[in-house]
Amino acid sequence: QVQLAESGGGLVQAGDSLRLSCEASGRTFSDFAMGWFRQAPGKEREVVAAVSRNGLTIYYANYAKGRTTISRDNAKNTVYLQMNSLKPEDSAIYYCAAHTPPYSNTYGLTRYNYNYWGQGTQVTVSS
Repeated sequence: QVQLAESGGGLVQAGDSLRLSCEASGRTFSDFAMGWFRQAPGKEREVVAAVSRNGLTIYYANYAKGRTTISRDNAKNTVYLQMNSLKPEDSAIYYCAAHTPPYSNTYGLTRYNYNYWGQGTQVTVSS
């Protein structure tokens, strides 16, 4: 079992930046690949970014490329999502998630790959 707790969301203006954090507890953090997902009202939960257990392999959704950075600090049991140039369409609840892929350099890309979820943090971007 692993428990995940997100923080860092809030209300910002278009063009601003936010850094979300997700702290894990309960199991060895480096056992898990980590993902950030988001879900806007009436829409499916979609992946924003993912990072492998060893931190060497990273994925970004097309809409996030160039303005988003995912990183992890295994010593602090924390994964981060730095988001820049935020747009109103980025408004959503952001979730971090964890799973244990078979290889250290892989990660899941859909919500169905992930076993553990945080409660989410709201990000609202005003125009």
